[in-house]
Amino acid sequence: MTRYAFEEQMDVLHRKMMTMGSLVEEAIHKSIKSLVERDVQLAEQVIVNDKMINELEHEIQSGCFQLIALQQPVGNDLRRLGTMLKLVTDLERMGDHAVSIAKTTKRLMNEEYVKPLIDIPLMAGHVKEMVRDSLNAYIARDKEAAEQIALRDDVVDKLYSTVFRDLVALMTKNSDSISQATHLLLVAQYLERIADHVTNICEWIIYMSTGKMTDLNK
Repeated sequence: MTRYAFEEQMDVLHRKMMTMGSLVEEAIHKSIKSLVERDVQLAEQVIVNDKMINELEHEIQSGCFQLIALQQPVGNDLRRLGTMLKLVTDLERMGDHAVSIAKTTKRLMNEEYVKPLIDIPLMAGHVKEMVRDSLNAYIARDKEAAEQIALRDDVVDKLYSTVFRDLVALMTKNSDSISQATHLLLVAQYLERIADHVTNICEWIIYMSTGKMTDLNK
């Protein structure tokens, strides 16, 4: 395989990964929107569309392994392929968390919410931006941007702490709220985990750029 053909195939894989990232971002948005608006049909869309995310993961993985087998890359090229393999795994897991949120919408469809949903949608907004920005940093191979994006995980963690504290206080005061509040706590936890996956992506961007592993989950 010529160098031109290798880069052409890499470009195809990059485009697929950006499509996958857009689908994940959309899944996060729709899952939270379905929860806030109690829209079960929208939740079903998230669940059904997860198949496309999974298929793209498999296509990208197969493409990476094919390039490794045919090109036997070393150095920077090998890091690029290894990073892509790691990124699609994190993206697929983000999609799974969005599906879990959508399933929560279905579980709570017949219940009045025990409190207004304010901080959870706010968390989701930050998380969606982190997903999008991390993928742009990957395409640009922007180490500095990756470092800054990872710092935004602290904002998500603080919001998660607020949600946790408020819901636990509510459960303490009203035992009837325990079941629903537990589901909402899990939603906040899914969003917090998505932000952690973004931080993983940022670590791999830095590795791709420098060849050094950096722990950004601090």
